[in-house]
Amino acid sequence: MQRKRFMLRAGGILATLALAGAAAVDASDSTAGATPRAKLTVTAPAAPGGGWDLASREFQQSLRSDSIVNNVQVVNVPGAGGTIGLGQFVELGADPTRLMMTGTVMEGAITVNKSRVSLEDTTPIAKLAEDYQVFIVPANSPYRNLQDFLAAWRKNPHSHAVGGGGLGGTDHLLTGLAARETGIDPEEVNYISFAGGGEVLTALLSNTVEIGVSSYNDFRDQIEAGNLRALAVSADEPVPGIDTPTFIEQGVDISLPNWRGLVAPSGISDEERRELTDIVTAATRTDAWKDALDRNRWVDSVVTGDEFTAFIREDQARVDDIIKELGL
Repeated sequence: MQRKRFMLRAGGILATLALAGAAAVDASDSTAGATPRAKLTVTAPAAPGGGWDLASREFQQSLRSDSIVNNVQVVNVPGAGGTIGLGQFVELGADPTRLMMTGTVMEGAITVNKSRVSLEDTTPIAKLAEDYQVFIVPANSPYRNLQDFLAAWRKNPHSHAVGGGGLGGTDHLLTGLAARETGIDPEEVNYISFAGGGEVLTALLSNTVEIGVSSYNDFRDQIEAGNLRALAVSADEPVPGIDTPTFIEQGVDISLPNWRGLVAPSGISDEERRELTDIVTAATRTDAWKDALDRNRWVDSVVTGDEFTAFIREDQARVDDIIKELGL
């Protein structure tokens, strides 16, 4: 069989919008006249407990550890695969004291949700790291390995609920790719989207879904505690520190890295962009960030400036091609 490997280089609407609007006012008022070195707000466009939230808080800790920025806050704005957070971020305008965590998930959500704004409406600052998604089940699941689940899934795709992040995101794409490689029409998959990895975990433990899909780190503690069992990881090769076979090793020829990075608002000056880039670069050189890479099994992949801008443009096109190919 010819190998088909798909790699993306690099994790109540009204009520949510009302809260996002309130957060926008607060952020705008609190940063008036401030500089990035004095005060920085990082938007995590997902619920607490997920990959963007984790990356944002690890970045926050890295800034604090070496006193790179005096005051660093993380604000969660969940919903629609990060596009609600993106919309708020863009609307707040050219404030150089704000950054937003982003990545592969948001690229897919922009297309699937037909978002009115995209990453083209931001100023790319730095790609930070890549991590990997896993298929996960409760410890008492009858599926002992990936092939056990795939056999049941193939017989009746819609009867097996799969829970993951927003539509078009990495979890959704990985599910669609796995289905297609198994001989299942991706449109037959019963995929249930959640605002973040924390909600996926809750749904999995409450048996709302049979299979959870998210970043390995969203489930790491529960895996190590023996409450969950990882069936497959989306890496191209085995990942040091992750004792789970890849999809490829188990005969499902797909891999899907998930990158995470930071963008600033559009309209900031070149000097402000350089300052933010210097701040982020300094954070990635701290012992705290190096420890975060090790603990979270992230792959260091720092890219800045025009190279990062080109990467986003190319990766967005790649994600769009996969979404079109899967009919999502």
